[in-house]
Amino acid sequence: MSTLQHIVSCMDGYDPNALQVDKAREVIRSFLTPVTETERLPVRQALGRVLAEDIVSTMNVPAHDNSAMDGYALRHADLAAGANEDGATALKVIGTAFAGKAFGGVPASGECVRVMTGAVMPAGCDTVVIQEIVKADDDTALIPPGQKHGQNRRFAGEDLALGKVVLKAGQALRPAELGLIASLGTGEVTVRRRLRVAFFSTGDELVSIGTPLAEGQLYDSNRYTLWGMLARLDVEIIDLGVVPDNPQRLGAAFRDAASRADAVITSGGVSVGEADFTRKLLGDMGEVLFWKIAMKPGRPMAFGKIGKAHFFGLPGNPVAVMVTFYQFVREALLHLSGRSDDTTLPLLRVTCASIIKKSPGRTEYVRGRLTRNAAGEWQVAITGSQGSGVLRSMSEANCFIVLGHEQGSVKPGDALSVQVFDGLI
Repeated sequence: MSTLQHIVSCMDGYDPNALQVDKAREVIRSFLTPVTETERLPVRQALGRVLAEDIVSTMNVPAHDNSAMDGYALRHADLAAGANEDGATALKVIGTAFAGKAFGGVPASGECVRVMTGAVMPAGCDTVVIQEIVKADDDTALIPPGQKHGQNRRFAGEDLALGKVVLKAGQALRPAELGLIASLGTGEVTVRRRLRVAFFSTGDELVSIGTPLAEGQLYDSNRYTLWGMLARLDVEIIDLGVVPDNPQRLGAAFRDAASRADAVITSGGVSVGEADFTRKLLGDMGEVLFWKIAMKPGRPMAFGKIGKAHFFGLPGNPVAVMVTFYQFVREALLHLSGRSDDTTLPLLRVTCASIIKKSPGRTEYVRGRLTRNAAGEWQVAITGSQGSGVLRSMSEANCFIVLGHEQGSVKPGDALSVQVFDGLI
């Protein structure tokens, strides 16, 4: 028995003709092999890449205790000892500490130092009082009562401590991570190489942009949405165009894609009838399962391997392509890239503003629009026609309304789950 068939044969509730969404995800996750090759990159070129090794702090950041505010550095014990009848304490100002240049003196009891934000804390001082509440003349600062010990003071190693793991292998490098690495004085990092993803559309009716349409033909939009979704994942993209429904041409396209990429994505050719055409081709080159997933849109889907490349066969309808990509392919590609963190899309609970009809027995991804009502609370409504070929429903939406497998119809005022598009699509 093959590896993929063995995995699914051991899985409770596996039914390729009515596969639930969570089961499909489980199969895909268990069969993924992340890339292992690495490369060394300058920090600025590593944005979006996946760390291949832990980053350990080689120093304390900050290197010294320092002031978090412009104000006056002092010994907190001096405040209670020197307070007048109003509770305020007069301290002698003996100098100023600037950021980047340590104060050379050591204040005695009853003395303080004017400090700027980021300045190293003068020796013996443990508290900073912000300048806005201090009455000061040339050499005296009157400190009001109510100051807390240690306030407005940053401690050495508070951000990054010497010898501690700052970032773990498998993390994606965002702007904050680039800043953390730079704060250690590190100029290069070791990252996983970019995942290579090849994709193409199938179908005799499809025509590339720039070609006149004949009767019954339509322009291929799926390659443009797929390209856009892949570009958000920082992968190396290989666009192989439109491939007609011809066994020789399809076979050549599959072989070419599998030889050049870690993952291959196709749109079209996996629905009833069409799957019979491609099943033998893919079976000769690797191991691919054809599923009917209990979801809407996006019921037909194929998953497996062609040679060493992971394969995702998506439906042909434009909305179904986007839904299946975000519910299955996105997370799989991130894992293949070496990500070790949880990449599952979060579900947020909001109030429904419209009627949504649904029967239990499948998961539905309805295109929705999140807005605020008069009370300032978030609510969601559908974006009109929800046909799997109506790409406008995605353009007008800013979220998926996720209706669970056993969930029924929804009425206004009900709470439901949404996946927000912002930063995703």
